[in-house]
Amino acid sequence: MIPLKDTFWQSESWQQQMSGMIRDPIQLLHRLDLNPIDHPFSSDAIQQFPLRVTEAFVAKMAKGDWNDPLLLQVMPLHAESNEHLGYVNDPLEESLANPVPGLIHKYHGRVLLITSPACAIHCRYCFRRNFPYDANNPSQRDWKNAIDYISERPDISEVILSGGDPLSAPDEYLQKLLTQIAAIPHVTTLRLHTRLPLVLPARVTPALIDVLKNNRLRIVIVIHCNHANEIDEHTTTALAALHSAGFTLLNQSVLLKGINDNVDTLVVLSLRLFEVNVMPYYLHLLDKVRGAAHFEIDEEQAKFLMNGILSRLPGYLVPRLVIEEPGATSKRPLALS
Repeated sequence: MIPLKDTFWQSESWQQQMSGMIRDPIQLLHRLDLNPIDHPFSSDAIQQFPLRVTEAFVAKMAKGDWNDPLLLQVMPLHAESNEHLGYVNDPLEESLANPVPGLIHKYHGRVLLITSPACAIHCRYCFRRNFPYDANNPSQRDWKNAIDYISERPDISEVILSGGDPLSAPDEYLQKLLTQIAAIPHVTTLRLHTRLPLVLPARVTPALIDVLKNNRLRIVIVIHCNHANEIDEHTTTALAALHSAGFTLLNQSVLLKGINDNVDTLVVLSLRLFEVNVMPYYLHLLDKVRGAAHFEIDEEQAKFLMNGILSRLPGYLVPRLVIEEPGATSKRPLALS
């Protein structure tokens, strides 16, 4: 038998790469030359939240390293089954801000559309790992209800596409949705929150860029990168295409124990982002979703790290340290001592 080459996925379309995601932890560990007997994964954790990761993202992981910061973001561990006080299925109480299917309205002036329930990666700390996507996967009629909701509220100037990942949706679907949003006069900005330029960079095609450009809206793309190792030549090319199209590129990260909880790692991340024309935006404290407590960094440690970043970077490369709390009117910046 001819062994499977690590780079076979590079010749596939983004749709093929999406459908060919790794779903089996044995397959993942095989790709990384790791023996599951040495560090057993958790079948219970997989049942609670299935494993999903692209070959493109796995290719950035260091072989033979159980502590690779990218592997730790996707590996289902036994710690996920431990119950912790305050960790719940809906840590941001989004169910209370879900007036019509597919739409979340928490903050003044902007709403969020659950554009697609699908994602090319299941990050183990995802605050929507228990989200009721079945009840928020709108049909065309339901999108009409969401569009009507926005149209009837002239204070809404920004629509945020989220998910899942909005870029997991086909171009035709996005085109129809953007056309409806752009037809609402008081909406001026479209923001996309996406992980795909990092985990599935092939998704950034000329056709996608045309879809995003061919409307009157200002486009802001917020990627989610937690570690500089997530940015390779393929991601660099994807981000360069988005930057050249004139879109504003921002990054948000989550502060994660064992992954990016030191000053050097966070400084290198900001510098690397700037190299690829992405501005650091938010550094989030972990949302307390059930199954993710082993990633938590407390507020005092987070402030200590931020002071270290401030001492080494110019202000424009320092993300804002924030926490999101249910019922608040905005994300809460954490004051540094």
